Amino acid sequence: MLYVATARLGDDRDLERRVRLHRERRPAGWGTLEIGVLDEILEAAKGWDAVLLDSLTLWVSARPGGEEETLRELDSFLEGAGTLASPLVLVSDEVGLGVVPESAAGRRFRDTLGLVNQRAAAAAEEVHLCVAGIGLRIK
Repeated sequence: MLYVATARLGDDRDLERRVRLHRERRPAGWGTLEIGVLDEILEAAKGWDAVLLDSLTLWVSARPGGEEETLRELDSFLEGAGTLASPLVLVSDEVGLGVVPESAAGRRFRDTLGLVNQRAAAAAEEVHLCVAGIGLRIK
């Protein structure tokens, strides 16, 4: 399994702690790829029996560009991902079920991630929603 991490560490001590704990819990036989650009996954996936991208949420939050650039990169990746020989699992948060964010930046993030999730779901063979640890296949 190739584990693709999208978290970008900065000055956030809590995120650093979470990433460290996640690294420690990851099985020893898993490969790890820490990326900023999704297309890097397409080449790295060769030779692995499966790829787990965790997560689109953190990838969107770390994007320096706007919505259009983010969606353009995602669309390019999804097109290439369709040619992968091994299964690809994308993890993302559903942010449209909660309260509308108070700030404009929060609303832009929620809206962009919502579009990313819609496009990823449209391209996927299967889509599962997980609530309280219980998975529900929705596609």
